[in-house]
Amino acid sequence: MLFEKVTFIGIGLINSSLARVMRRDGLAGHISACSRTQKTLNKAVELGLADSVTTDPRLAVEGADLVVLGSPLGTYGEIAENMAGGLKPGCIVADVGSVKECVERDVAPHLPEGVHLVPAHPVAGTEDSGPEAGFAELFDGRWCIITPPKKTDPDAVEKVCELWRSAGSDIQMMD
Repeated sequence: MLFEKVTFIGIGLINSSLARVMRRDGLAGHISACSRTQKTLNKAVELGLADSVTTDPRLAVEGADLVVLGSPLGTYGEIAENMAGGLKPGCIVADVGSVKECVERDVAPHLPEGVHLVPAHPVAGTEDSGPEAGFAELFDGRWCIITPPKKTDPDAVEKVCELWRSAGSDIQMMD
């Protein structure tokens, strides 16, 4: 097991695919999902993607070792502000968005001391969306670009790399 508790903020194509990888490979002891709508959360439970669900980001991240942001990029700042009080020291916050400047700008200022930001961009996808669109093989043979800020804990970066390697991705590190 790589993580005791993982929280997915947004459970669409990318995060639901990653949840499937974690289930398949036993990489997480507990998976929590957070979404804006109860309908999406109900589907995540029905598909066996999450052990617990909530629409409240702060509650979703409590006790998490890893939080993966998978919501629209424009929502990151508000979500980070809302979840910050629930993040424990040592937690890793990652994302799966396609651009990185806004992650550091919108997320990093809200993270408490001792929480590690490790942005990532899996270069994978389909035209489908929602939790039912995901599949564990989505990342097989695809690149995942990891873009940690310069002072990020190397152990946190390695754990995120290990997760993406487990998902079948080739890792590309970028500054």
